[in-house]
Amino acid sequence: MAAYAKRLDKCIFSFRLLRNLQLKNERFLSTSLCRLAAGLDGEQPPRFTPPSKPVIVDKTQTEAPQRKHLSPEFIPPRQRTNPVKFSMERKDMIRRRNVIDIPEFYVGSILAVTMADPNASGKTNRFVGICIQRGGKGLGATFVLRNIINTQGIEICYELYNPRIQNIQVLKLEKRLDDNLMYLRDALSEYSTVDPDMKPVPFSPTEDVPVNDIKVKMRPKPWSKRWERPKFNIQGIRFDLCLTPEQMEHAQKWAQPWHEYDMLKEYDTSELEKQILRDVEEGMKKSPEVS
Repeated sequence: MAAYAKRLDKCIFSFRLLRNLQLKNERFLSTSLCRLAAGLDGEQPPRFTPPSKPVIVDKTQTEAPQRKHLSPEFIPPRQRTNPVKFSMERKDMIRRRNVIDIPEFYVGSILAVTMADPNASGKTNRFVGICIQRGGKGLGATFVLRNIINTQGIEICYELYNPRIQNIQVLKLEKRLDDNLMYLRDALSEYSTVDPDMKPVPFSPTEDVPVNDIKVKMRPKPWSKRWERPKFNIQGIRFDLCLTPEQMEHAQKWAQPWHEYDMLKEYDTSELEKQILRDVEEGMKKSPEVS
C-alpha cells in the first residue's frame, strides 16, 4: 500500500511538471509571435512610459483674490461727480477697453506702446520708455513716456484712448516715491535710459505693486523748475548732493503750511471709486471679450 502511494505521488508530481512546461511554452510562443508581427510591420514594440507624478493640491489654503485697480481717469474732478458728460464718457471708455487691453500701470512703470503710423515702414511705431506723468480725465487722459536714445532725451505724450494705439504692454510694473517724475529731465541720463529690447518682467496680480525707492542724482543747476521748493514735495531726489544746507533752508521760505488745514481741499473719493469700479466691472462683463 505504501509503494502504491509513492508511485501515485510521483505521477502527480510529473503531471504538474509537464503542465508548467506547457504553460511556459505557450507564453514563449505568444510573445515570439507578437514580436515577429511587430517586426514584420516595421514597428518597434512600445516602450514603457512611467506614469506622471501626482499633483498635490492643498485645498485647505484659500486662493488669494486678484488686486482691484481703478484707473485714475475714471474719477471725475471735484464738483463733477455725476454729470451726464462723465457718464457718457465712461461708457465710451469701457467700449474702448473692450477693443484694446489697457493694462494697469503707474508713474514709474516701464511701458512699450505700439501705435499706427502711416509714415513708418511697417505702418506701426513702437516706443519703449518710463512713464513720468499721467494726467487728464475721461477720454482726455494722457500719459508721457521718456527714454534716452542716442544721448538724446525723447518724450512722447500719448492719449490713453486714442484709436491709433494698437497695443500697450507693461514691461515692468512698479511705483515710485513721487506721483510725477518730470524732474527726470534735469536728472542724469542713466535714470531715464531704458533698453528698447527689454523683456517683460513677470509680476503677480494678487500681491501689492512694488515701490522703487530709488533717489536720482541731478545735473548742476539751472533746472527746469525749482524742485527743492516744498510745493512740489519731491521725495526721489538727492538734494544733499546738489544743494547746500543754506539753499535748502532758503527754499523753505516758500512753504505754505496752512494748506494742510484747508478743509475745502479735501476730496474723499472712496465711496465714488467703489461705485465707479462696480459700474466698470459690470460694463466689462456685459461687453464682448478683448480680442
